[in-house]
Amino acid sequence: MQTRYAVGLEYDGTPYAGWQRQPFFASTIQEQIERALSQVAAHAVETTCAGRTDAGVHATAQVIHFDSDAARSDFAWLAGTNRYLPADIRLQWIHAVPADFHARYSARERHYRYLIRHRAQPSALWAQRCHWHKKPLDAAAMHSAAQALIGEHDFSAFRAAECQAKSP
Repeated sequence: MQTRYAVGLEYDGTPYAGWQRQPFFASTIQEQIERALSQVAAHAVETTCAGRTDAGVHATAQVIHFDSDAARSDFAWLAGTNRYLPADIRLQWIHAVPADFHARYSARERHYRYLIRHRAQPSALWAQRCHWHKKPLDAAAMHSAAQALIGEHDFSAFRAAECQAKSP
């Protein structure tokens, strides 16, 4: 009998071509996760994520789901999968969930964080995790402009034509 599992994970997306499996040779987060889960399950596993990330983008709380008939404890799934993953991708938790749970459509909110490092020289440690800007910034104007983004908004005009979401 198939059980659906929800998984929370984090990753450093620097060396990857984004979340989604690619038709050409490129390493993606999804490929790495599915390969590791398939090792633990002893059968092919396909995942669905709450939201795809682009090349080089990191995640601290990505949620995915998958189905499996392999009988494993949550700990066995977690430890076993992490054993087969590269060090820059880690599962943080895993739980069996109702069959109608969907990582994308069951999500209630999403959070995005964009970092700007403002100083004369770029950072060696933050180079892959933030935007570097050396020219003067008007923090008050930035704060004022950002107020337009707070709250609930309909961004459906920015969706791809083939998007299957039932709501914005």
